[in-house]
Amino acid sequence: MSRVIITVVGKDTVGIIAKVCTYLAENKVNILDISQTIIQEFFNMIMVADPSGSDKSHAELADELKALGEEIGVTISCQKEEIFESMHRI
Repeated sequence: MSRVIITVVGKDTVGIIAKVCTYLAENKVNILDISQTIIQEFFNMIMVADPSGSDKSHAELADELKALGEEIGVTISCQKEEIFESMHRI
């Protein structure tokens, strides 16, 4: 199973989780794990997801999530799990 790591960071507003999860559901991306927190007015969420059910390529999903983030005022990143792990290895 190929997995992706999706991060969402920005000022907290109503509907961030709903909009991101709706996009993922509409594109048949299964959320395997999710964690979110709000520190003062800042929202932070990380998801582990399985995009294998989607008809879209990783690049399409990543670009569309980035555009969704711009639309709702947050930064959304979607990385393949192996790239994410390589970037965060000490």
